[in-house]
Amino acid sequence: MTEKETKTINRWIIVVGAILIQLALGAIYAWSAFTTPLQGTNTAISEFAFNKTQTQAIFSAGLATFAIFTIIGGRLQKKFGPRKIALLGGIVLGMGYIASSFVGANFPLKLLCIGILGGAGIGLTYVVPIAVGIKWFPDKKGLVSGLAVAGFGFGAFIWILMANPPSILGFNGFITQQAGSFAYTITNVDATFRLYGIAFLILVVIGSIVMINPPAGWKPKGWNPPAERSDKKKTSKSLFPKETLRTKQFYLLWLMFCIGALAGLMVIGNIQNFAKNPADGFMEYGFTAAEAIDFAVIGAAVCLPIFNGIGRIVWGEISDKIGRRRALFSMFLFQGITMIIFFYSTTNPYFFYIFAALIGFNFGGNFALFPAATADSFGSENVGLNYGFIFTSYGIGGIVGPILAGAVQDAGMSFLYAFIPAAIMCFIAAFLAIIYKSEVKQK
Repeated sequence: MTEKETKTINRWIIVVGAILIQLALGAIYAWSAFTTPLQGTNTAISEFAFNKTQTQAIFSAGLATFAIFTIIGGRLQKKFGPRKIALLGGIVLGMGYIASSFVGANFPLKLLCIGILGGAGIGLTYVVPIAVGIKWFPDKKGLVSGLAVAGFGFGAFIWILMANPPSILGFNGFITQQAGSFAYTITNVDATFRLYGIAFLILVVIGSIVMINPPAGWKPKGWNPPAERSDKKKTSKSLFPKETLRTKQFYLLWLMFCIGALAGLMVIGNIQNFAKNPADGFMEYGFTAAEAIDFAVIGAAVCLPIFNGIGRIVWGEISDKIGRRRALFSMFLFQGITMIIFFYSTTNPYFFYIFAALIGFNFGGNFALFPAATADSFGSENVGLNYGFIFTSYGIGGIVGPILAGAVQDAGMSFLYAFIPAAIMCFIAAFLAIIYKSEVKQK
């Protein structure tokens, strides 16, 4: 696609390409499908014997690397163009998963291939469809931010369901279980990693074809930018990261995003472990181990990821109507309440499904609201660069949240000691949202 062709392209094609890319990148949220197979409760016959903290370490390494490489991806796409960097990220992601399929039960190499290489590939690519989408949709920044990353949430639903579906659906996934045990063979698990790596490559290659910026000065037909304010608080439209880092808006957005990521990723990485935990999970309330597994998979593979995707679209649209600050306040307040109630949801599977969906819905809102808020405060022109720095908070939250919950389990403690602190932090983020104002003082 040439620069000339962008003048006649339907801008909604950009959204389609973005969704295809994000479907592949959503693989990182499908990690809960692999935690039980990689742990293996019967180590005498299981070919894997990772503990819970190790499985969460792979997940957290992927999240941290993902966050770091969003900065690198933002810089590279500015220099070399979004299409090339999207393609590069897809190759790194795909090859990381493919390489992991050849290392067996070697924990350090699994961490390297999936956590480091996989996370780097996601980070390189992730910022591209967001930055490109906001430039094509200056009139709908919240909505297009949500649509551009909706595939991330829906991708998790697809990859979990294909790998390890609940038995009530009546079909087997790619990962099969040895009869009468929680033991999984290396062949089935690693074959799934290999197949997924190939699928990620294909999706990102197709989506990257339309990842190109609009011509300079382009704007939607019939749309005019809102009139700029003439007072001293006029918002700058072209801040670079060096200038962005000097504003209080940056640190408020960074801290709020860190808290939102911590709470959501804690649940995403541990939802199946929570549901199957003998102390806090369904078995404590009289359900069998087999029922607990089915409930866990439905919550992790269906309810949470689907509403994660829906939340990205809905919260983005809401923020365009009521403003970013009000949307952020509402989302964090809602998430704090939901985190507390979720701990008590294993008394009833439908209760569990509802609150898993609500946590996913609120968590998804982060990925629509924060790119749009970044563009509001620091300008759309450099949103790829600036959002990369904001997104480092996601990496910190991704390390603290999942590993905290994994360590709580390995120490034999209740999940309450993970969920309640996360809820309190969400309430703090809601207060920070009240303080946040999008306007940056022009120097």
